[in-house]
Amino acid sequence: MIQFLLNDRLQQEATLSPDTTVLEYLRREAGRCGTKEGCASGDCGACTVVLAEPQGESLRYTPINACLTFMSAIQGKQLITVEDLKHQGRLHSVQQAMVDNHASQCGFCTPGFVMSLFALQKNHQQKEHFAVKRGVEREEVLHALSGNLCRCTGYRPIVDAAFAACQQPPADQFDRAEKMTLERLRAISPVAGQITQREGDLSLLPSTVDELAAAYTANPDARLVAGGTDLALEVTQRHHRLTQLISVSHIPEMKMLAVTDTNLLIGAAATLSDCMPFLAREFPDFGALLERFASQQIRNQGTFGGNIANASPIGDGGPVLLALGASLVLRRGSQRRTLPLEQFYLGYKHTALQSSEFIEQVVIPRAAGSTLKVYKVSKRLDDDISAVCGAFNLEVTDGVVTRVTIAYGGMAAIAKRAENCEQQLLGQPWQAATVERACQALMQDFQPIGDFRASQEYRMQVAKNLLRRCLIETTSPETLMRVTQYV
Repeated sequence: MIQFLLNDRLQQEATLSPDTTVLEYLRREAGRCGTKEGCASGDCGACTVVLAEPQGESLRYTPINACLTFMSAIQGKQLITVEDLKHQGRLHSVQQAMVDNHASQCGFCTPGFVMSLFALQKNHQQKEHFAVKRGVEREEVLHALSGNLCRCTGYRPIVDAAFAACQQPPADQFDRAEKMTLERLRAISPVAGQITQREGDLSLLPSTVDELAAAYTANPDARLVAGGTDLALEVTQRHHRLTQLISVSHIPEMKMLAVTDTNLLIGAAATLSDCMPFLAREFPDFGALLERFASQQIRNQGTFGGNIANASPIGDGGPVLLALGASLVLRRGSQRRTLPLEQFYLGYKHTALQSSEFIEQVVIPRAAGSTLKVYKVSKRLDDDISAVCGAFNLEVTDGVVTRVTIAYGGMAAIAKRAENCEQQLLGQPWQAATVERACQALMQDFQPIGDFRASQEYRMQVAKNLLRRCLIETTSPETLMRVTQYV
């Protein structure tokens, strides 16, 4: 049984189909049609809702795409929709800011924007509690709205509404009920259930890794769902039915983020949003890359392990982890094995995972005198997929390349190392002539395809240019700064 708060009302659902999305539930079961379906793929943000869950002694407010979130993900959380904001006949301060700044025209996308701004306001208030801070920064606003599209207003009035909504907002009904909401959420029974609708349908919500391993062994044909931001597309875009699902989103061990003397350890179910600041402390370029990964709503649901298991050749995590020499801890029943990521990708969407085996943990060696540079090239800065993603991990001693690992996404059927390129660099002076020879070696490493994102020729040229950029950034960054001033 799934238990959650729909605003302030306890809901218990035991007969939902495993592949019921939050959007479908809200519109068909709960009669809440303020949440819209725009793209059904997590690109437009019209379906944005907010989940609240305990974080210490306060609530953490997280905007998500309802169209890509299965109902199993909201167990033990508070689900807030646009209908919940108006209180005692008065608009919420976020809604009023949208009105005052003329930030809505046709109105279809407006509920999604309102919910993204509501989450921004709530989380901004929490920041102010720990540090003296008045207004929200423009970068924070753009970050919060990066997953919402509008065809009418041109965004300026929406940005203005965000500044207004976060400038000393008044207390609302959620603030006043926070303590009670925390108590009610903590009182909900720990997840340990299954949801069935008809014979053959199965939805399991294990609460430990051991339970997950046992459930997957007993149901090898079931699909694992973490954030569901990719798996849900099979339902929303391809209209397939997913009748057997096992959720990994309620297992604390799978969300672990830890540091040892030699490694970073990341649970496979840790969200990309949580991984972003964690990775940025050790690898600033990796953190910056994740900030451009899809949208905030997707990052809040999508998981680190899911991005790897997806095995997409344009998944941004793959090339960076290859360059860092990451390995995976794989679990099958009671057995574990550790596999270098380089041996995990076997072909397009094909991995080394065996039946009933799953990624439990990602192990990343810590930086030890090396420099990591990561570049993503896409048509849009935010909420877009890479045409090419390049990751360069190198160590230069006395002007000579003593260690180097280079990997690209978007250049082959899998994220792949550029081994011939690496050989041209290793043991050679880190200078333009060496890099030019390495650029030519890239043509032995890759024969990229052409598609609607980029032509074959463009991808190869970009791959070479990213290596050249890496040289400039690590030897004469002031040159790059002068060039980019005119771009």
